[in-house]
Amino acid sequence: MMLLPHLKLSAAAVALTATATIVKASSFENNLAYNSPSRRHPSLAVPLAHIYKRQTGDLFTPNELSFTHGVASGDPYDTSVILWTRLAPTTENVASDLVPGGIVPIYSDPEAAQPSSKAACVEFQISTSKTFDTVVDSGRAYTTSDVDYTVKFEAANLQPFTVYYYRFNVCDASKVSSVGRLRTLPEKGKKVGRNVKLAVYSCSNYPEGYFNAYGNAVRKDTIDWWIHLGDYIYEYKDSDVRTALPDRETYTLYDYRKRHATYRTDPDLLNIHSAFAGIFTWDDHEVADNSWKNGSLNSEGEVFQKRKQAAVRAYFEWMPIRQVDMDDSLRIWRSFAVGDLFDLFMLDTRQYNRDLTVLNGIAGIGGNSKEVEKLVDLQNRTIMGFNQEEWFYKGLRESKAKWKLVGSQVIFSRMTLGNLLGNQAINRDQWDGYLANRDRVYETLEGGKINNTVFLAGDSHAAWVSDLAWLGKREYDENTGKGAFGVELAGSAVSSASVLTGYVPRFISDGVSGLLIKANPELQWQDLFYRGYFEIEVGYGELKGEFWGVKDLKKRNGEEKLLARFLVRDGENKLARNPSVGGGVAYAGALKGGKVE
Repeated sequence: MMLLPHLKLSAAAVALTATATIVKASSFENNLAYNSPSRRHPSLAVPLAHIYKRQTGDLFTPNELSFTHGVASGDPYDTSVILWTRLAPTTENVASDLVPGGIVPIYSDPEAAQPSSKAACVEFQISTSKTFDTVVDSGRAYTTSDVDYTVKFEAANLQPFTVYYYRFNVCDASKVSSVGRLRTLPEKGKKVGRNVKLAVYSCSNYPEGYFNAYGNAVRKDTIDWWIHLGDYIYEYKDSDVRTALPDRETYTLYDYRKRHATYRTDPDLLNIHSAFAGIFTWDDHEVADNSWKNGSLNSEGEVFQKRKQAAVRAYFEWMPIRQVDMDDSLRIWRSFAVGDLFDLFMLDTRQYNRDLTVLNGIAGIGGNSKEVEKLVDLQNRTIMGFNQEEWFYKGLRESKAKWKLVGSQVIFSRMTLGNLLGNQAINRDQWDGYLANRDRVYETLEGGKINNTVFLAGDSHAAWVSDLAWLGKREYDENTGKGAFGVELAGSAVSSASVLTGYVPRFISDGVSGLLIKANPELQWQDLFYRGYFEIEVGYGELKGEFWGVKDLKKRNGEEKLLARFLVRDGENKLARNPSVGGGVAYAGALKGGKVE
């Protein structure tokens, strides 16, 4: 039996000396995956006392271990970043299907093994050199089946706006992970020496195709960071181009861990995690379809609450995100300062205290639609929860940055089918179902005279570019953009199908986009045909957006098509017209006042 090295011990570890087994407690604590995602929900942490009681002191040998799912980094700050890997005795998930701490079963699962008494020891290094000649930070930690053998470190003492390389190794052994790369943020409040570029993603459904859109950003290698606005995984059972395990809908901790593990075998997802630091938030499918604070499409009550705890626990283990300050609920909303160039607000418009939503409803048809229609105008109705609202409005008002970027899962702008259905909103599951909450955002932008606000959205599996127009409340000219309060850029899916994908040819899809453009004054460009992503380049004088489409998802490839370009000038709070939106040309969908080539 190999004894773990002895250093300063916690009280729990000291108790183990009676059995002649000594565990280096700090090396468990260094692995942030054991923490709770929420400081207000310590029960979601993995109690180290239980691990110490079970530990025999045995470590897996290097030959028993593999870095099974690559490396990743996320939540970059100017002087620190979260590093992630998984060091496991097998490529399979073997952690038990138990509430964190291994005490109370969520649901029984015959595939889930009991917790192992053995630990894996892992070290990290981070350097400005690919050859790691000078190591600026390093650390050591243990991981066990209790956290699915995931490992999360916070690398600190870093320099702002600097490229770093990082790697992991089995402690005191030559078995080494692949090398990752990342860039820290510029120092908060300081001038940024050049334009910065981000790629924005959402809705990556593993069964519906390969994640080529992720790989294209790596192949071009022109971005600084990437943003994921949610639906990073999907919870339901599906099998099309490929099958996501477990081959059933996910309900348990084991299920969600297994689903994350399957997604992280896609080579392009592995590559983008390795190449760039990411900033992430969740949508509904990380938990369950059409989720809100008390339920989802097919779960409610205690079943939903336990399901949500399991999903959030697995998400925190598998994603390189920080534990954020908590208030009264599970929280992921947080902000990032990129010098004085922009502040990025990552919202949670899905899981955090969201009021009742429709269940797979569209244009007034679907579960809860009649009930929601009666609620849409209520002043106390919220898509964000009032604590998050207060935080968001305060952040907008106090921001000194040139731009305010807002990551919102669902589309903020009004979307209707026009006179065809009496201007009925297409989807009350978006901000169109929470009108008073949207009004409060506009009131904040107007009252604070806040300029240069750009919403970034996903969820819809289609691309939409709009002026932020407070229709019915303030005058707005769709031809010039006068009266707008900002801009919304909403991207398509990495792989998830739209309502028309695979069913109609592009000329019909583009025709539908044309009808949507005519029905919605603020909507300037729309595309339903392509899967893909968009990139934004942010400078002090202007913000540029480029939308990229990936058509073939049935095989891995690097092919993509430029769909449209857009420009937002400092202080104009609208899409630039030159003479029409985006310079007058798009290459797919429908463009208001311009042509599609």
